Amino acid sequence: MNYRHAFHAGNFADVIKHIVLVRILIYLQEKPAAFRVIDSHAGAGLYDLTSEEAERGGEWRTGIARLMQARFSEQAWPLVAPYLDIVRAFNPQAELKAYPGSPLIARALLRPQDRLTACELEPGARKQLISALRKDTQARVVDLDGWTALPAFVPPNERRGLVLIDPPFEAKDEFERLAKGFSNAFAKWPTGSYLIWYPVKARRATDELARAVATACEASKPAGKCLRLEFSVAPQESDGALVSSGLLIVNPPWTLASELKTILLELEKPLGLGGVARFRLETPKP
Repeated sequence: MNYRHAFHAGNFADVIKHIVLVRILIYLQEKPAAFRVIDSHAGAGLYDLTSEEAERGGEWRTGIARLMQARFSEQAWPLVAPYLDIVRAFNPQAELKAYPGSPLIARALLRPQDRLTACELEPGARKQLISALRKDTQARVVDLDGWTALPAFVPPNERRGLVLIDPPFEAKDEFERLAKGFSNAFAKWPTGSYLIWYPVKARRATDELARAVATACEASKPAGKCLRLEFSVAPQESDGALVSSGLLIVNPPWTLASELKTILLELEKPLGLGGVARFRLETPKP
């Protein structure tokens, strides 16, 4: 799978991933102690939705564009609003033209004592990310492969925080590298939180990844907890576009599972393609 993010920015997978990212960071804000966000495959940071790449697939039109127009219940709105507020901040003229990637969404939620480490190896994307962060003293862009960076940067000095692992899935062995990369980092920092994104194309690969992560969590001392979320906007067709993606959330906030049940039920209709979307939320087994 070749997942050049400029073509997919703001799609349903971004919406789900970034809502979860925001909920975790808001939870980390509840304690005054500093935290760090480590983004292993950070990307360009900000995506132009009027670009040729974004317009070619138009995936953002059935993702963030729909969400911006959706109505939410009194229960769900406070949980989704912080994410939508961040997106709106990058579109001050009210017309949706830009979409922030994970590092800029994370940066928007850092307090003065918090820090961001964003790893990006591709020169063009790294240059764009540096420009988007504008020499921010709280954010560091690192020219380092994400798989090398993972064990190198944990545990952070803050001892609190989140590791986001969101590789491009361009290599055939990306799922295996992801399982190994997480296990190596988790062995060094079992009390940190981890957010792992993956595309759902082959059930065997995704189930093996979930089992590997759950096994690492169970083997650690103290044992880690894991939550698995998959969201599908339509039935998967062979060789078709990506319509289902997943997240593995390790050491999630204790409130997250109930929050996601509230949120996801109200995303099924606006994000569905030709019908209502579906989600699964469970605790994976080793």
